[in-house]
Amino acid sequence: MIKLETTLIDDYQIFDLTHEFSSNSLPFMGYPSPEIKWIKRQTSDGVYAQLITTPLHVGTHIDAPSHWLGPSAKDMASIPLSRLVGPAAIADLSDIADDWFIIKPKHILERVEVREGDILIIKTGYYKYYKIDEARYMCMHPGPDREFAEWCLKMNFRWIGIDCASADHPMNTRAIPTFRPDLVKKFEEKIGKKLEDIFPREQVHPMHSLLFPQDIIHAENIGGEIDKLGSIRCIVGAFPWKFVNGEASICRIVAFVKR
Repeated sequence: MIKLETTLIDDYQIFDLTHEFSSNSLPFMGYPSPEIKWIKRQTSDGVYAQLITTPLHVGTHIDAPSHWLGPSAKDMASIPLSRLVGPAAIADLSDIADDWFIIKPKHILERVEVREGDILIIKTGYYKYYKIDEARYMCMHPGPDREFAEWCLKMNFRWIGIDCASADHPMNTRAIPTFRPDLVKKFEEKIGKKLEDIFPREQVHPMHSLLFPQDIIHAENIGGEIDKLGSIRCIVGAFPWKFVNGEASICRIVAFVKR
């Protein structure tokens, strides 16, 4: 066992693609923030202990199919490590992805070799706004369209990760246009079309609605050392709680890059 661990350390560089977790971790729009409090102190109990109350869609996390499909669908505990860890393609789009950029399959394929059954990590560069510009990070990030979701189905990805608040384009969700109708007008001015013409309201959330029934899930709010990686093939692992009935989980995401 020691020999194997030494070989892995020698052969791979390890990059943590996870945002730090704290009471300031960013939840998705409409969700409460985490609350962390001390419930035992050394003076009275001889130890320190904390209680955390948090939504699951906060900071770096991964969704189970049951997040979209309900309790009868697969929970976090049902997803094997063989699905969560595997060969991956990281596509760095940070030089072309600006506010509300619509990600197409061609943008990925122009940057990195992608294979059927991969884990796909999309680096838009918007991880850098996570702590400094909440509105831009949450409401104006790049994201894919329905064409992209259909391509993901054909590629049968293990899972997809993105350094944004949602795997869906913010204007292709229910939340952002509802909470921020002022931004819809700015989006339409930039794109030159009406929102309905680009993202029909009856087809919102394609990264959820098309992919989750096929067990192609996604991780959101990737960050950490993603800034150190460009477009590359490597091994990526997501390590969530083995959570019975859990519809999502806060998780650690790690990239293993061959030296």
